[in-house]
Formats: sequence, C-alpha cells, structure tokens
Amino acid sequence: MKRQPERLQNELFDLIIVGGGIIGSGIARDAALRGLSTLLVEKEDFACGTTSRSSRLIHGGLRYLRSLQWRLVRYDLKEREILLRIAPHLVRRLPFIIPLPRTETFYRISLPFGLWLYDLLAIDQQAPRWKKFAAAAALELEPALRGIKNLSGAYGYTDCEAGLMERLCLENLLEAAQKGACILNYASATGITKSPSGVMGIEIQDMLTGARYSARGRRVINATGHWADLVWKQFQVKTHHGLRKTKGIHLVTPKLSEKALVLFAKSDGRLFFVIPWEDFSLIGTTDTDYAGDADRVYATAQDVDYLVKETARYFPGFDHSRILYTQAGLRPLVGRENISASATSRAHRILDHASSGFPGLITVLGGKITAHRGIAEEAVDRVCRQLEVSARCITDSALLPGAPAVSLSEKESAAAVYGLPVDTIHHLASIYGSQFTRVLDATQLEPRIKQPVCTGRRDILAQIKWAVENESAVTIADFMLRRSLMGFAADQGQAAVDTVAAEMAGYLKWDSSERQKQIDSYSEFVKLGQMWRNGTS
Repeated sequence: MKRQPERLQNELFDLIIVGGGIIGSGIARDAALRGLSTLLVEKEDFACGTTSRSSRLIHGGLRYLRSLQWRLVRYDLKEREILLRIAPHLVRRLPFIIPLPRTETFYRISLPFGLWLYDLLAIDQQAPRWKKFAAAAALELEPALRGIKNLSGAYGYTDCEAGLMERLCLENLLEAAQKGACILNYASATGITKSPSGVMGIEIQDMLTGARYSARGRRVINATGHWADLVWKQFQVKTHHGLRKTKGIHLVTPKLSEKALVLFAKSDGRLFFVIPWEDFSLIGTTDTDYAGDADRVYATAQDVDYLVKETARYFPGFDHSRILYTQAGLRPLVGRENISASATSRAHRILDHASSGFPGLITVLGGKITAHRGIAEEAVDRVCRQLEVSARCITDSALLPGAPAVSLSEKESAAAVYGLPVDTIHHLASIYGSQFTRVLDATQLEPRIKQPVCTGRRDILAQIKWAVENESAVTIADFMLRRSLMGFAADQGQAAVDTVAAEMAGYLKWDSSERQKQIDSYSEFVKLGQMWRNGTS
C-alpha cells in the first residue's frame, strides 16, 4: 500500500470514501473485494481518531442490555464471531470478572439475568458461558480482588479484544489496496463536485505537498465518524440529522489485574473496565458530551479524578501517582440530547442525501467498532444497488491479510531462519500475523535492521523500513502509534523517538529541519496524554 495521488488525475472511481477509521476501512475492503474501483482519503493517518482511542474490545456490549438494546447486542455478538474467524491473529477471546461486594445487592440479583440473556443472544456461537464463583474461587482466579471489602463472590463471562485495533483497521486497507483500491492518508476532502444529476466527485488537498486534485467518483461515502458534521459543512450539505459527540477517556497504569474486570461506579452507577493490555491496565471509560476541538481531544483533571476515585473503591491506595498517561477519544452517536450520554444508542444509521439535493452522497453515522464489517456491508450493498452491481459481500468469510494466526512451531522455525530471539518473533507475529516473514525478509540483505529500535523493546528497525515502504507511514506518529506499539510504552515511546526519526529520515529524505519538526510534532501528541496534570479542564 503506497500513496499514489497521481492516480486521482486519470481515474473514474465507482466509490470514494472519506474517512480512514475502522468504518471507512471496512467499506474500502468490502467495495474492493466486490470489484468496485475504490478511492479512500483520510485527512490525517489511518485509525488516528476514535479507532485508536477505544477500550480495544470486540464485544456485544453487556451494559446495553440495561437499556433494552437487544437487537444491537445480538448484531454485535454476531459480528464478534465473524471477526474471530477472519482475524484470529488480531482478535482474541478475553475472560472478564465482575466482583460482587456484599453491599451490592442489586447487582447480585440483576447480573445473573443479564449474563444469562447475553449468553442466550450468543446461543449459536462457541463462546464459553457465564459462571458464578464463590469468594475463595474468585480470589484464586484473580488475586487483585483481595482489596475489595466484603467480597461475596464474582461472575465470569467471556468477550473479545483487539489489542492492536489500529492494525485491524490497517489490514482492511491493505487488502483493499491489494485489490486495486487507491488509499491515501494525509489527503483532505475540501469540497464536493456535483451536477444536477448527482455527485461527480470530491476536491482533495494533499496535506504533505499542498497539491490539489479533483477526484471523479460515481458515489461518495462520508465515513468520518465524529467529523461527519464538519464534512457536511465543508460540502455545504444541509440535513436535519444530528450527531452527538461524547468523550471517553482511559487511564494507562501499571498492570492492576491479570484478568479484565467489570466494575461499577458508585457515584453514578456506570459500568467501567480495568483491562490488561500489554504490560499495563486500561481503566475506563467515561461518557460525557463534548463540543470542543474535534482534532485535539484530551482527558481533563475532572475526567481523571472520576476514574481515580471509582477505581480506588476496588483497589485501595490507587491514586493519581499510578497514572502513566491518558488517552481520550470521541464517540459519534446518533441520538437525542435530552437523555444521558450513556443511555444514547450505539446503533448506526446510513443516510442517503438525495433528498437534500446530493444524490450519490451517503453518510454512515454512529456504530460500534465491533460492528464495522457489518456496517460496511450495509453501506456497500446500498452503493451496489444504486450502481446496479450484483457482486455479493464476502467479507464475512475472506480472511484478513495477516490471518491465520501463527503457530509456535512456525515462530521457532522463523527464529532459526532469521537469527532472532523467539520472543522477538512472537512479538512480530502478534502484530503482522502470518505476514511477519515479509517484514523480516529485508533483514537477509541488510542484517543491521535486525537490531532493536531501542533497549528493552522487541520492535526492530526492519519494522520501520516496512512501515514506510509498504504501509504509507510518513510521520513518526504513524509508526510509533499505528504501525507498532512503541508509542504505548510507559514513556509513550520517547526513548525511541530519535532512532525512529533517524531511520525514517533516511527512507523519506528528510533534512535536519524536517526531522526536528517531526520530533516536535510527536512531542505535542505526548503532551496531550499529560494535560490533566496541569488541572486543564
């Protein structure tokens, strides 16, 4: 997958997708697999918004049963199983524990019914069923629960995680590109072109070079998530449909538990998670309305105080000093403003703007990350009907590029072939799946790039070369945050920045000024994760 903006000058695309998050990437993959000539443009990097700021769960949403969203939960549980099948190298089952203090009578009575219903909605699937544990068994299963006073027991159930959600997004795009799609990051849709008969394409500015292009397309999909209303404004589209933006944050701390925990906030009754992720715990999330800058979202002191206070109820002694950094993102919700953010439906909606004078323009609103494949199928089905294309969707059975998962014997064999530790091979396979040997092939001609990017990390220099040459990485943040996990270390990757900058400079021909600019830009991102320490609201 390489940036090829020159293609915009000569091609007529069946479908143009604006937005390179998980929904847009799923649409690009589906469309390309059906044989549609496809263009996707993203104004920043792929997966840089909501996709990379989530709880990294692939789940039906147990808490949505409280608001009677049965259909949504069933839909997402079905999609959960499809993702397990087509991306087993990225999506894995994750056991959850719900600890129960004796004082929480309501939850001890209501949760068994909710868990039974959750299992019932997934009755045709292979997920383990929920269990009840006595206090002693619960403590044996998860010793971190010892800090909970009057623990009466716990419930256990299973959902799924995608620890590298950015990779899930990227692999959709990689497959789309393999099937001929033109995939461009740092390409901003600045306007739309149309005739009386409908949409004809969009105007694009290349954010790297400043060049402007007119891309021709028969249909355009706005899949920009919480930026959807800003795209409407850019395109001068008037619609009565509203977009509710809510903010969710996570605390990243040293690991608190070995199992994922479902906890309940005493102050407002909201459910939140403590999720093991790499060597850390993700604690979150919040759900508050947001009206600020959609390009610069961060956790405030108030956001952090809420999660610290509620976490300390279960982990005595937990305080602000345990926080390494924070993450914050926005949810694009379809819903009313007169109900709480948490009660607003996570269901999606596909809008056709023909009645607003823009035939050929479609917007995807809302939807959970778990459902991205199914939402993409619905959107592309609509495009195919309009274009009178009969090709059917195959994304529910076609494996993503990194599938299947790599076996231990394959990893051990690769370690011998490439002369690397098995631990390094295991790490690379967890990112690239079965494609990890393609990343390593370059080391046979250039042994230098077998070296670790920095001391104590399993990432190697070959990953930087691969990301630049094959995955459209053009900034330090692209590699650190969305082509690897290096930016999620305890220091947010700062120990590796100079090395990454030097390597990328060689491949991308940066001069010293550009190299420093890239380092400074990454430093600004790092600061967002620490904004709460200044008391910023």
